[in-house]
Amino acid sequence: MLDIKLIRNEPDKVRAGLVRRGDDPSAIDHVLELDSQLRAIGTERDDIRSEVNQLSKQVGELHRDGRSEDASELQARSKQLGERERELTDRAEALQADVRLALLSISNLPAAEAPDGLTEDDNVVVRVNELPADAYGDHQRVPHWEIGAELGILDVDRAVRMSGSMFAMYRGAGAHLLSALINYGLDRNRDAFEQIRPPTLVKTETMVGTGHLPKFSDDAYQVERDDLWAIPTGEVPLTSIVAGEVLDEDELPMRLMAHTSCYRREAGSAGRDTRGLLRVHEFDKVELYAFCTPDDAQSLHHEILERAEQAIVDLGLAHRVLDLACGDISGAGARTYDIEVFAPGADRWLEVSSVSWCTDYQARRANIRYRPNGQKGTEFVHSLNGSGLAVPRVWAAIVETHRQPDGSVRIPDVLQPYMGGMTAIAVPS
Repeated sequence: MLDIKLIRNEPDKVRAGLVRRGDDPSAIDHVLELDSQLRAIGTERDDIRSEVNQLSKQVGELHRDGRSEDASELQARSKQLGERERELTDRAEALQADVRLALLSISNLPAAEAPDGLTEDDNVVVRVNELPADAYGDHQRVPHWEIGAELGILDVDRAVRMSGSMFAMYRGAGAHLLSALINYGLDRNRDAFEQIRPPTLVKTETMVGTGHLPKFSDDAYQVERDDLWAIPTGEVPLTSIVAGEVLDEDELPMRLMAHTSCYRREAGSAGRDTRGLLRVHEFDKVELYAFCTPDDAQSLHHEILERAEQAIVDLGLAHRVLDLACGDISGAGARTYDIEVFAPGADRWLEVSSVSWCTDYQARRANIRYRPNGQKGTEFVHSLNGSGLAVPRVWAAIVETHRQPDGSVRIPDVLQPYMGGMTAIAVPS
């Protein structure tokens, strides 16, 4: 959520930031109008309270002087003012709710360094680590859903019968590979990140805290009976782990990680990149998360990116890093780097990690502050998040990239300890 003071004092700056995103800047005019009404009501209410206080003093003096009749007239006036004050208070509370709702619908401002542009075509390739196109053999040009069916490690048909389209089921060595990737993603970050196992069903206010509500409700699964939501990412519960709290600066940076199942309706994606594991409603992910001071935010952003990228490098996958254009950044992000792996069988780049710096946008929504050392008062923390390892597409890229001429799939060296020493997934005899 944006700072209302920023909107009041620098409305043109805020409008320009929203235009860079491709958002409608008139949302700021609506907020300013509501805020102006709220402040006017506050001024009138303060004036009334001051007058009531003065009348109370005068009533006391009149009673002491034996002028009860005059005191009664002032008391009647005070009662009228009190009724007006209650009306203004009710109106102010309603306006405060309207201002908050309007602010919740406005995206974060992109960082000055974020590339201009409104679509994914405007994203800037920072670096590429890939093999020449002719380096892949025909045996690697087979899509993972065909490889998975041949090896008996991915069963999409039965998953669809159980749950509908865009669900998948891993079997045997395929399920083992999935759990290996999860443990690999966790273990490589234990040196600095505390592991959390949060709930995967959360309250509405928890989804609001990250910015997933109210803007992205159509893409989320809701359990309406209990007012709970299935999390679309581990970022959601990790953001709210200290919601409403005031941290000491010595507690920062706070680094957290979590493996969760994640759920996304992927509204509007039917028929688009939905084969195999390219786009699914349920998937596993290791999330990296951090709270920090504003001064530490950029260095932590690059640290999380480096950790996520190195995990892909060590799996032997071709990849590239993109600096997202303003119009392609999520609503809560100020700057985002994406990591994409190349899947030779699907013949496309697959996003496997988004590493975002959200400034104090989420902290304002979830009310997370810290006490700076040696200073009075509190400030909002900055939050950062990134997919340490998103399993389905990494799984797909491994199966396609490391497929051997005989149809087997070699297990990357870094995963073999998590596979009980298994070095390859063999073709069934």
